[in-house]
Amino acid sequence: MPNASTILLVDDEDSIQTLLTYPLEREGYRVVQARDGEEALRRFGEEDIGLVVLDVMLPKLDGLEVCKRLRSQSNVPIIMLTARGEELDKVLGLELGADDYITKPFSIREFRSRVRALLRRAATQYAGQTREEVIERGELRIDLPRRTVQIRGETVQLTFIEFEMLVLLASNPGVVFSRRELLERLRGGADYREPRTIDVHVRHLREKIERDPASPELILTIRGAGYRFRAE
Repeated sequence: MPNASTILLVDDEDSIQTLLTYPLEREGYRVVQARDGEEALRRFGEEDIGLVVLDVMLPKLDGLEVCKRLRSQSNVPIIMLTARGEELDKVLGLELGADDYITKPFSIREFRSRVRALLRRAATQYAGQTREEVIERGELRIDLPRRTVQIRGETVQLTFIEFEMLVLLASNPGVVFSRRELLERLRGGADYREPRTIDVHVRHLREKIERDPASPELILTIRGAGYRFRAE
């Protein structure tokens, strides 16, 4: 289990490091700093990290590449920092496995809210791993204690948010969840967040578990309402 009190903060600007480290340490978190992409990967390998805050614009390796590499080895929650207007970076970050993003400039209150929400979700999920619980829906098998997913006998790798979303939907077949409800359930609140980011996570999830993502059979879109898992 990752150490939820340790946060890897990756940004090449000293001012941002100082601005964000202080409020995190005041709340009792231990902050590990990195100022370029290569150092970020190295520090992640050396430390027991519970959450990563990752700027998109970094020397040596950019944040998107770092996100991709981290996600290939871990489902640790990742929050990406993007500059205002960098819409492509937001979408790419989510596609590569980031769980959330926050746009600069942002308030410290907003930043703390995002961090607390993701760490709270992660802590709750890991605490629940003592339960022997498996969700089976046809050819889909979700092992909660091990946080593994198999579809048609093949194991698929999901991000933290993708796994949480799939568990929520599959646990409630036929129940429609609006985008706002999904944000509140998955991230501890919908404040400061754009509901359409849920669409990116759903699309990515479908690419991993549906036979044909363009004609989904498991996660269905309910026009004007949201999403639901196929009823039994």
